Amino acid sequence: VVKRSGADRNANVEMLVNDGGSVTCNGSEHDLDAERLLTARQLVRDLESQAELGIELPRGPGSQLSYRVSMEAGTIAFADRSEGVPATFQRLAAFTTDVTERVCGIER
Repeated sequence: VVKRSGADRNANVEMLVNDGGSVTCNGSEHDLDAERLLTARQLVRDLESQAELGIELPRGPGSQLSYRVSMEAGTIAFADRSEGVPATFQRLAAFTTDVTERVCGIER
């Protein structure tokens, strides 16, 4: 589950990717294509060790979006301007934007 929050209404999204090939954004379910599903699975694998550590990075100056990701291994949290954001967190943020806009139709 990815919870993205920000100042504008469409920034606030709760996204749940189902391993069966669907995604639910703010309670509305949509089909997820195979490529995005494979990307989601890879992200879970790549984020697992960081989630086990429960990494939570503080918001940096000028942050507009915050992310909280809950998965079986644990939870991570960061903002778009957190200092020292790992590449895996950046990929997750990009995936969240892609799916919410192109699959769920939630444009910021």
